[in-house]
Amino acid sequence: MHIQQIYTPCLSEAAYYIESNGEAAIIDPLRDIDTYLELAKTNNSKIKYIFETHFHADFVSGHIDLSKATGAPIIFGPGAQTSFKVHNALDGEVFKLGDISIEVLHTPGHTIESSCYLLKDEQDRPHAIFSGDTIFVGDVGRPDLSSGNLSSEELAGIMYETIQNKILPLADDVIIYPAHGPGSSCGKNLGPNTSSTIGEERNNNYALKPQTKEEFIHAVTSGLTAAPRYFAINAQINQKGYTAIDSVIEKGMKQFDLKAFKEKIKEDIVLLDTRKANEFAEGFIPGSIFIGLEGRFAEWAGSLLPFDKSIILVTPEGLEKETITRLSRVGFDKMEGFLKGGFDTWKNAGEKIDLIIEVEADELMMDIPFDPNLTIVDVRRETEFAEGHLPDALNLPLSDMTDIAELAQFEDNQNLYVHCAGGYRSVIAASLLKRQGVHNLRNIKGGWAKIKEQEKVKIVKDVSVLN
Repeated sequence: MHIQQIYTPCLSEAAYYIESNGEAAIIDPLRDIDTYLELAKTNNSKIKYIFETHFHADFVSGHIDLSKATGAPIIFGPGAQTSFKVHNALDGEVFKLGDISIEVLHTPGHTIESSCYLLKDEQDRPHAIFSGDTIFVGDVGRPDLSSGNLSSEELAGIMYETIQNKILPLADDVIIYPAHGPGSSCGKNLGPNTSSTIGEERNNNYALKPQTKEEFIHAVTSGLTAAPRYFAINAQINQKGYTAIDSVIEKGMKQFDLKAFKEKIKEDIVLLDTRKANEFAEGFIPGSIFIGLEGRFAEWAGSLLPFDKSIILVTPEGLEKETITRLSRVGFDKMEGFLKGGFDTWKNAGEKIDLIIEVEADELMMDIPFDPNLTIVDVRRETEFAEGHLPDALNLPLSDMTDIAELAQFEDNQNLYVHCAGGYRSVIAASLLKRQGVHNLRNIKGGWAKIKEQEKVKIVKDVSVLN
């Protein structure tokens, strides 16, 4: 028996390759399936099953393409209604895989169709549970995502029964392999690890501690932030189907020379620059939106970019395919090509460029007392802002910056100083502001991490939000 976790940090997503005696199963595959095919080939195994724990909201699964490539059936738990052929397993149904078996545990709560997969070893002993978004390390799946007309409280109540009847009866040594790790928006506050055991979670996970149903519902539903706006789109894609990723990549890999590129960007498109934040700040094509590959790229793309518009790319040379692949993971299919040679092609041709003025944190502190028009724009999440911010700072979370009214609230005489926690999100924010014609701004290098290091800095906390 062989189990391999395939973890994608920028999405905090875990897929799984399970193998026994020449037969393999894949659980919760990403849209780009080459990794799974290569693993099976390397291990001289045949992919027999593709298991889905639920309709994922934070990424597009590779279940359809992988099934076409291997002939393996797509297996969902009870109640999953799709627009393509699947096997809807019964609660308790068992699938043989070589010398081991996988039992379906219907575990509604995160969504109605959510199911876990209990792996039993060669001696038919429970060894591991692939818990999807039902149980994480230190957390459980949020109950406020789409599941018909059920409220968050109703789903949380269903989840309580799931945990009591399906999870807690398992032995302490059963390994938990969840679908997500730290940073995922599918839970409130996932722990630092990507696997655990039933015993460890019984002791450390707030949702598995002894409590009444009412206490559980309150604990699970309180403190939830708004789900990223692309979640509903991705869940629908996973339920209804999608364009084959090979076709998406082929279209996106079209190279534009400078002349053709200049004509293309006259259209109603999104011009996306994926270089490093410091490189973008030093110079970019006017009107570009920055989302750098080095950060939580796909998540911010899904949260900020429109799905109904074509995308033209400016990427680091050699990373065009990676950019397209990572965009496709969150449901983008309209990449139409990229500028051959990247930003250097534009700059070396003497074309007009824009830039973002960057200043150190100490310069901000020196300017505050003497500039009555200075406005600090803090683009961190509301909870981050509440934990500590500068006096009179405006909290405009990056996730809210798709609202044109939010971006248009500034006056021409305001001097904007934009910051986030470390400098990545603030450059995205600055690019969005500039795209809307707000140019009187500066980005604080190093963000809040550098600001709070300054001498005599006054930090304000919003206790009401934190409580």
